[in-house]
Amino acid sequence: MNRIAARSVAGALRHGRNFNRHISTTPVAARTLDTADYLNRQNATAFGSFYSSRMMSSVTPSFQTPPPPAEKDQKESSASDAKKDAVVSHYWGIKRPEIKREDGSEWPWNCFMPWETYQADLSIDLSKHHVPKTFLDKVAYRTVKLLRIPTDIFFQRRYGCRAMMLETVAAVPGMVGGMLLHLRSLRKFQQSGGWIKALLEEAENERMHLMTMVELVKPAWYERLLVLTVQGVFFNAFFVLYMISPKLAHRVVGYLEEEAIHSYTEYLKDIDGGKIENVPAPAIAIDYWRLPKDATLKDVITVIRADEAHHRDVNHFASDIHYQGKELREAPAPVGYH
Repeated sequence: MNRIAARSVAGALRHGRNFNRHISTTPVAARTLDTADYLNRQNATAFGSFYSSRMMSSVTPSFQTPPPPAEKDQKESSASDAKKDAVVSHYWGIKRPEIKREDGSEWPWNCFMPWETYQADLSIDLSKHHVPKTFLDKVAYRTVKLLRIPTDIFFQRRYGCRAMMLETVAAVPGMVGGMLLHLRSLRKFQQSGGWIKALLEEAENERMHLMTMVELVKPAWYERLLVLTVQGVFFNAFFVLYMISPKLAHRVVGYLEEEAIHSYTEYLKDIDGGKIENVPAPAIAIDYWRLPKDATLKDVITVIRADEAHHRDVNHFASDIHYQGKELREAPAPVGYH
């Protein structure tokens, strides 16, 4: 009987069953358990479980009871809400807070937030020009003038496409400079004087120019291909240039921004002359620059030109710091100076 009891305990544990059904606190002699009967019961239970599981897995969806209409609609709405939120998993607790416009409507943009918007300073002097004096200044100035020749030939007076191409190039220097200063700060354990943020802020502002121009221009496939080619060449060339001579790199960007001001001025002349239709401003531009709801293309180009003038000042200022034999971190960075 002791042997039978031991087998009962082992079998119950093996099959995940509660062995209290077969073993109680009463003496073993008071209970009788037929071994054959126990094995038959175990086999029947196992077979029944297998059969029921096979039957459940083999049921086709057509035999399932369809959910009530209200429940079905609820599932569809919840699915659409999930797609709208685009939340993969709530495990990490990452979810965008509900952000509203001033009028109470939902904030539609993921690429920038309300606290990143601003009103452009249109009072900036657009006629400033850094007269090249040193050898490196002349190299920078001539290089930019040479780069303008193929641009004029390809785009001519299609200033919308020209502006789109210009912004894909103009958004690179700030990112390269900010990245290299960031890595230098990590290597040397020293602060950057705010210049990392200032340069990355410039790159982000130029990228928003591009997002706006894409809404207006709708570039063709060959223009997109040209962007890929130009960006691949310019990024690597500017990266090497900044490693060799930051003062030359910033001077080149300063002159590029001067050319951008000229291009946008010509753009505005064609709008005023009726050669380019003064269409309504895209919604992304209205929210980013806090423009009036009835803003037009002319208003957008005006604020973009003002931004380029600020970038001109920042880069010529950075180059002057290097020309004085100092590092950027020794001078206050113009953070927030678009």
